[in-house]
Amino acid sequence: MIAWHHFAFDELPVSPWRNGGGETREIFSFPAGSHDFDWRASIATIAQDGPFSVFPGIDRSITLLNGEGVHLQAPPEVDHLLNVTGEPFAFSGDSALSARLLGGVTTDFNIMTRRTECVSRVVTAQQHLHVTRENGGVVYVISGTWQQADGQPLRAGEGYYWSETAAASRQASVSLTPVDQAQRGLLLWAAITQ
Repeated sequence: MIAWHHFAFDELPVSPWRNGGGETREIFSFPAGSHDFDWRASIATIAQDGPFSVFPGIDRSITLLNGEGVHLQAPPEVDHLLNVTGEPFAFSGDSALSARLLGGVTTDFNIMTRRTECVSRVVTAQQHLHVTRENGGVVYVISGTWQQADGQPLRAGEGYYWSETAAASRQASVSLTPVDQAQRGLLLWAAITQ
C-alpha cells in the first residue's frame, strides 16, 4: 500500500496515564510532532474507574476493542454503556466524562479531531470493506485476518494509518475482505474528512 503506514498494537509506544488508571498507545497524530493536533488516533487500556481528560474544542469517538466495557457518564448529556465490541460512540471532548469499568480491564480505539479543522467517521465491518483515502485515517483489525486485493494479510492487532489525501496518492482506495468467512472477523475504519 503506497503511503499507508503499517503498525501493530504490540509495537506502539506506551504512555502511562498520570492518574495511574490506564495507558495510551498512540497510533498517529497529525500534524506529526505537533502538540496541537488536528487529529489523533490511539488505543487506550482502561484499568480502573476514573475521569477522562477534557479536550476543549475536540470531538472524540471511542470504540470497544476488547473487555467487558465501561459506563461513560457526564450528566446530564452523556450516560452511555460502551459494552459492544466494534460499536463506536462519539462525544464532545469538552465534557468532563468519567468511566466506570463494567468488569475487568478494557482496550478501546480512540479518535480525536479538532472540530475547527476536520471530522471523523468511524465504522466497522464483518464482511467486506472498501476504504477510501479521505484526508487521513486508520484501519485496524479487531479480530480475524483480512486480506487486501494484492493478497497482503492484515491480522488482529495490526492496522494502517495515512495522512494525505487521495489526490496526493497514486492509490485512491483499497478493498479488504476476511480470509476465512466462517471465522468472525471485525475491522474498524476511522476516516478523517474536512
